[in-house]
This record gives sequence, C-alpha cells and structure tokens, in this order.
Amino acid sequence: MKVSVILLTYNWPGALELVLRSLARQTRLPDEVIVADDGSGPETLAVIDRVRADFPVPLRHVWHEDRGFRAARARNRGIAASSGDYIVLLDGDMVLHPQFIADHLMLATPGVFLQGGRLKANTAESARLLAGGRPVFAPWIPANFHEFDGTRRLYAFRQPALARWKAKGRNGGRVMSCNMSFWREDLLRVNGFDERMEGYGAEDRELAVRLENTGLKRRQLKWSALAVHLEHRSRAQEDVNDPTLPNNRLLRETVERKVTWCERGIADHMGEFVTP
Repeated sequence: MKVSVILLTYNWPGALELVLRSLARQTRLPDEVIVADDGSGPETLAVIDRVRADFPVPLRHVWHEDRGFRAARARNRGIAASSGDYIVLLDGDMVLHPQFIADHLMLATPGVFLQGGRLKANTAESARLLAGGRPVFAPWIPANFHEFDGTRRLYAFRQPALARWKAKGRNGGRVMSCNMSFWREDLLRVNGFDERMEGYGAEDRELAVRLENTGLKRRQLKWSALAVHLEHRSRAQEDVNDPTLPNNRLLRETVERKVTWCERGIADHMGEFVTP
C-alpha cells in the first residue's frame, strides 16, 4: 500500500522543518510527502529545498497564491498531486511520534476513515521544541490538556492494544484535519474538500459528514498516532460555531440534505499535476 502525506502549511517555516524532520524519522516512512502550501512566502520554499536534499522519500511543494485562508483548496491540490492509495492529512504545526504513520496503517480498514488528535504543547514546551528539544509523548508532557480540542492526558501515551480496542467503537471525538487519514478512493468519491469554504473552520467537519453520508464510519485514534501541536496564534473566529458563519451554513446544508458530493473539489485539479 502506497501512503501519501498531505502536509498543510502557511508561513511558519521553523515549525514546518520540525514536522518534516519528524516525518523523516518514521519507523514506517510514507511513500511521499506533499507540502500543500496555502500561500507562504519564500522562506518556506527555502526550508523545503534544504530538507529535500537528504529527505528519505520524494518531497513535493504544491503552492497557490495567498488569498486568505484556503485550506480546502490547498489540501485538494495536494491530494490531486499525490499518488498514494492511502492519504494521511497533517498540519505544519504537528511534531510526530516515530510510529505515527505506522499507527495510521495499523488501523486502516476498508469502509473507515480515521480521526487522530493532538497533544497541545504549552508556550514554554513549544518554544523548547522550536529551539531543538526532543518531543515528549507521555502524560507528563507540559501540555494544555484542559482545552476542548486537545488530546486528554488519559490518551497521552502509545498503547497499540488499547488503540485497536478504541478504534472498534462508535464514531466520536472532534473532527480535526490536522491528523486524519482516508482511502484515496473514498476522498475521490465525495470530491474532497468543498472549496466554497474559505476562511477558518468547518471544512474538515463538512468533509467528514459527506463521507459518513456515503456509509463510511469514522473511527478515533486514541493511544496511537501521537503528535505534539506547537502553540501559536490562531486564525479562528471568536466563536467558530457561530451558525451565521458562511462555512457553518454550508455544513448545516450538508447535514440536512445528506449531501455526498461537492461541486468544487478535487476533480477541478486532477489534470494539473503529473505524478513523477
């Protein structure tokens, strides 16, 4: 099975280099890494070029012009440029456990897509990592465990047997595209992310709803696929769940109408790239 990592980034080259180095240290390497760039400046390209020199797998850079938050389009273009049977989505602020990719593959099952979490490092721990410190994947990591969108302390260590047990349960947990994985054919079946969704929020939840509307199951990754999230200033709105926000209105429409296909998605980009 060929695995492609689609790594979203935007103007944080220091963090991106940490993420790429953690990908290079995986016990099960991905077969390729596509950096899906939402309009970063030349410093990001310089990091990619430097890391590429000794990177263990093909490393590609897929960039589009900075016209605001267009994560849906950036990821779609990354997926279109990839060649893997299995797609792992990752954000450029996530430093990975060495068995991150192996854990996704351990639990990859037909008819299922996987939802991982993130250990939200606090300010001091994020600064330590950015200065070259080694990441900690344990319950004692200096992390913001109380935050609603972070992994709880209970799950902050790797235990494959518990991970397999948890993945057999019902859908649950918060949808976050910073750590998700899918069969490529499932993403193509629903046309990927809806590119009408611009600005922060809901594009990943909307995709998850369309996948579930086709009959797929979403399974949680707990005690596995661990990643440390570097603290930074968010581009989120004050209330990301405000029902009047355009993206949330589109999400509600998808839920109510049981939509499975978006008109503006991956299909628009499939002819843009030639797979090496």
